[in-house]
Amino acid sequence: MSEEFSPEISSRICKHMNDDHSDAIVLYAKAFGGVADATAAQMLAIDAQGMDLTAQVNTETVPVRITFDHVLADAEDAHQTLIAMVKQARVQAK
Repeated sequence: MSEEFSPEISSRICKHMNDDHSDAIVLYAKAFGGVADATAAQMLAIDAQGMDLTAQVNTETVPVRITFDHVLADAEDAHQTLIAMVKQARVQAK
């Protein structure tokens, strides 16, 4: 894990996403994680290569690894990439 994605940064991003953007995490699981039936999801970790989620499908918790389309440079790149991904997921969901 690079300096840019220390455990503290991963935790901060995950906390923010889980607290403020839980709907986006469900979209990531559906659009990029192949979990079309997800009803809820949580971000567990993020690193330069991808993110680890859990998704709720019925009563089951499913682990999901989503690999980014590029290696992230830093936390700002993560921010911009997550925004772009949720926009793309919203288009796919329509």
